[in-house]
Amino acid sequence: MPLEDDFCDIIKKARRGHGLSEGELARASGLSAGEVTILERNGRLPTRNEIETLAAALHLRTAPLMQIVLDRWMPAPPRAAGPVETVMGDINGYAVKGYVVYDAGEAVFVDTAYNEEAMMEVLDRKHLTLKAVCLTHGHSDHAGGLDVILQHHRVPVYLGRGDKPLLGWIPPAELMKPSEDGQTVTVGRLTVRFVLTPGHTPGGICYKVEGAGHDVCFVGDTLFAGSIGGSNPASLYPSHLQSVRTRVLTLPPDTTLLPGHGPATTVREELAHNPFVE
Repeated sequence: MPLEDDFCDIIKKARRGHGLSEGELARASGLSAGEVTILERNGRLPTRNEIETLAAALHLRTAPLMQIVLDRWMPAPPRAAGPVETVMGDINGYAVKGYVVYDAGEAVFVDTAYNEEAMMEVLDRKHLTLKAVCLTHGHSDHAGGLDVILQHHRVPVYLGRGDKPLLGWIPPAELMKPSEDGQTVTVGRLTVRFVLTPGHTPGGICYKVEGAGHDVCFVGDTLFAGSIGGSNPASLYPSHLQSVRTRVLTLPPDTTLLPGHGPATTVREELAHNPFVE
């Protein structure tokens, strides 16, 4: 599976996060506005000098950007995530992932993969009882199909404060559970711990699984291999960087990070190769 973000995506997210127009970035970097536009639209690969110049202007790490563009870096495959099944879906051809965490006959959904039928098929195939739906954020590609799931499984839905307005369909009040940092849900012998990570959205949450013998964290769109999700709104960019740097990448180095898009990675890989990390 290729990286979720190319060079053009990384530059665009950083520029918007800093509140710069293309023209302002051109002036800050010394490139022409036309060159910035071409690079942001993936019109061609950047030169080494352009990578260095834009990285400096956007406060990104140069070496990881070089590795992504010139060396075609990919994260080393992490250890198997243990009792987790990945479900693939797509929204208008855009691939998205949901996850089923299970143990001792119980399960929790982390996002819906915009593919509720496939998520529920895992329950039937493995003879699991759904205990909860844990949403990393409220965007439709991660929460679509929630209404169908709750028709079949009347379980609580956990979502960060501030993200409820993002939902296309809002669950009944008695099932809608605002989430707190450090809150937990048990799945058999496992514990799913909530890690609040605002930035991609106001109420973004990551979910860390404890008790599986190997550290696993579901990061939604807070972080991608070699990048981060877009900050929505852009004013959340400083909070987003803080969430990535101090909440996700302070987990143990071998923690497997499972994003909503793109390949799995680890804390160790991102500390070494993510251009947004100090």
